[in-house]
Amino acid sequence: MLAKAFPVDLRRCQVLGLAGTAVLALGGETAGALPVRHLLAPASARAAVGLVGVYFGVVLLIAAWVLLGRLVRGPEPPTPRALLLVLAVWAAPLLLAPPLFSRDVYSYLAQGAMVDAHMDVYTHGPDRLGGPLADEVAPMWRHTGAPYGPAFLALASALSGLTRGEVPAGLLGMRLVALLGVALMAVALPRLARHSGADPAAALWLGALNPLVLLHLVAGAHNDALMLGLLGLGLVAARGRRPAVGAVLVTLAALVKAPAALGLLAVVALRVRAGRRPLPAVLSTAGASAATTVAATALAGTGYGWIGALDTPVSPHNWALTSLLGRATGALLDRLGSGLAPLAVPAWHLLGLAATAVTVLLIWLRLRPRPVYALGLSLLAVAVLGPAIRPWYVLWGLFLIAAAAPSTSVRHRVAALAGVLALAVLPSGGPADLGQLLLAVSGGALGAVVLWQAHQAHQARQAQARQAQARQAQAREAQARQADRSAPAHRIRRPPRAGRTPAPGRLA
Repeated sequence: MLAKAFPVDLRRCQVLGLAGTAVLALGGETAGALPVRHLLAPASARAAVGLVGVYFGVVLLIAAWVLLGRLVRGPEPPTPRALLLVLAVWAAPLLLAPPLFSRDVYSYLAQGAMVDAHMDVYTHGPDRLGGPLADEVAPMWRHTGAPYGPAFLALASALSGLTRGEVPAGLLGMRLVALLGVALMAVALPRLARHSGADPAAALWLGALNPLVLLHLVAGAHNDALMLGLLGLGLVAARGRRPAVGAVLVTLAALVKAPAALGLLAVVALRVRAGRRPLPAVLSTAGASAATTVAATALAGTGYGWIGALDTPVSPHNWALTSLLGRATGALLDRLGSGLAPLAVPAWHLLGLAATAVTVLLIWLRLRPRPVYALGLSLLAVAVLGPAIRPWYVLWGLFLIAAAAPSTSVRHRVAALAGVLALAVLPSGGPADLGQLLLAVSGGALGAVVLWQAHQAHQARQAQARQAQARQAQAREAQARQADRSAPAHRIRRPPRAGRTPAPGRLA
């Protein structure tokens, strides 16, 4: 309905999305995941106005994205280069905004400082580091080890050395790393789409201009951006003539965040499709991956403790499907007086992992000829059925589905999911109370009202233009009729009748 309500051109989409991210960034100045010394009480007037502004901006951004999607599906879609310019314009206001929708970036900085100080980042949490950086980390993560691989921690350590532990400089550095990841995603998407027989412009619209990318990868500065960028480039290389480079890049993506390791299945499948025998393809890919892992771990100096710390994202308040079912089952068992209640959540997590493994196996058995699409669905299954979920986790699968989905209906369903999840987290990254929910809904409703009023104003202008055109047409018709009536009447000479000649001196 939104797409039918507004006129669509690239400039309007660009301006509307820019207005959304600009208001979003301004609202984040008082309602975002600010450093602790700048945090405002949620009940304060400035924080309330900021929260309303953030959700107002999010609604404008979603509207701009939906309208841009209509333009991409139209008869004259914008080129990939034009879409990249739109992405840059929309992202620009977020570059210097405070962190939004999560405090994870502070954990990255603290863990980088720990690696720089030669602390075991997989055994100890940021509380062991102490100081200003540790104070910025969300309380629930201060005592837990890092779940990230050595490639990312080496980068975070280098950034810590460059910024000397200064929080503002560190935040800017992490955001630039995230922007690098988004840029790599944008480079890989059109190439993967062409190889998969999909529209490159549609792939960019869904995979890079998605509100989740702007809100969580850019504004939130999540390391998922770097993971996806390396994964995308690795798949591009594997589809070309550099399968070994592809295996190295995909392994580096997994050494940022572990789920990208599933990409090695796609690398093997692509090598087999290129004519390589299965066993040599598996062995060469495994060899390149193992060598990359050993080299990256040795350079980072972190050891292999990240393998045992992969359950770090699981928290007692996680709203993943298996966590919700586990808490509900535990509450029921507790009410029944059973001593099994504490085992409910771990049991559901194990069931979720088993369901994930079965789902991934079925996906690859059915979609083996389409490895990029199979990988996208597999990563989406890991995000949905795993023991932990955040809105930006959906991007793991969405990124590749955007490039390789065989039908527009699949893209529409994934796009609808992304639009809903874009509204799911408060800009502070913390839990919401009733008052904050009401403010968020008010901001979103205000954005919808403004969009509706803009639609009404446009409709009124169109009606006035049609009326003016009709009046001009009527005036021209009246002038034509008046000209016909005022024209002088001329006698018409009749020709003489046959066989009769006029008398001399008389007119015929």
